[in-house]
Amino acid sequence: MSKKNIAVVFGGVSSEHPVSCVSAKSVIEHIKRDLYNVYMIGITKDGRWYLYEGDPALLPEDKWLQSSLITPAFISPDTATHGITVMRESGVETIYLDAVHPVLHGKNGEDGTIQGLFQLAQIPFVGCNHLSSAVSMDKAFTNMIADVAGIRQAKWRSIIRYEYGKYAKDFLDEAIAYLGFPIFVKPANAGSSVGISKAKNREELVKAMTVAFAEDDKVVLEEFIDGFEVECAVLGNQKAKASTVGEILPVNEFYDFEAKYVSGTTDLAIPAKNITQEQMDAVRENALKAYKALGCAGLSRVDFFVHKQTGEVFFNEINTLPGFTSISMYPKLWEASGVDYGELLNRLIELALERGGKI
Repeated sequence: MSKKNIAVVFGGVSSEHPVSCVSAKSVIEHIKRDLYNVYMIGITKDGRWYLYEGDPALLPEDKWLQSSLITPAFISPDTATHGITVMRESGVETIYLDAVHPVLHGKNGEDGTIQGLFQLAQIPFVGCNHLSSAVSMDKAFTNMIADVAGIRQAKWRSIIRYEYGKYAKDFLDEAIAYLGFPIFVKPANAGSSVGISKAKNREELVKAMTVAFAEDDKVVLEEFIDGFEVECAVLGNQKAKASTVGEILPVNEFYDFEAKYVSGTTDLAIPAKNITQEQMDAVRENALKAYKALGCAGLSRVDFFVHKQTGEVFFNEINTLPGFTSISMYPKLWEASGVDYGELLNRLIELALERGGKI
């Protein structure tokens, strides 16, 4: 059986560019080379595309960009190309692709933009399609769909920059009355807890709005749930499966970007240690429910709170391209569920090929 050609796309114009490079290094090192030829496509922080043909160990901290083994290249939207166009000094080269594995987090990688490119090219790819990616990335749209689907979640409010500029006082008055303090303030389209603040009074709330609007033109405010933070990994297309449930034990006040990727001091309990089996089952059931309601495919990590007093399960958010670093929860959850890292990557590529390029 001949090997399949797979492109791993990493980097991107996003605040999560550094995390993407670390995730991609791990993914590339674990893809089964007896089954796949791997091509590395790096996107710089300012949006330039290159084919990188060097050591994946140089991906973190963008050391790959200092290599002589980079060539301008891009994935063509032309279905006749069905792959990579490489702009070599000797002339234009094309590389046929059987599938793409985007390892991109946050904006311009997880929000449906690059998924739309793959769909135009009719190249199979790992993960959700452009529509599912877009609505899952936008916390306001996600919350609306969860409400319609009957998935329990914290009370919330949302506002765009223009409206906040005109009605800030009225909006904050209503939000405080409805949500109470503390309030979590989030950019609608950031990701990995970038720009998120926990406001305990009106002064902190005003500052938090400024922080969130620095990341996006839409901001979501959510009621604080005093709960255990738990996560569930979902894998599959229309017939999806949920992993065991893991628990976040952050050292920071909440599970922010630094706790996830920088400090390295956050503890992960797999399986979750502070919730019952019944609550785990409810988390897994609601994870699959959210996955289906949002039209997800391939993979997603679905996050919840389990209320410390009542035991109720509250949907928090969904991540359609979760981290794949050595400390990331998604691969760890599947490892604990009997699927090792290399086999997980193989299954994701198989799911992409199963769905095909015409989505």
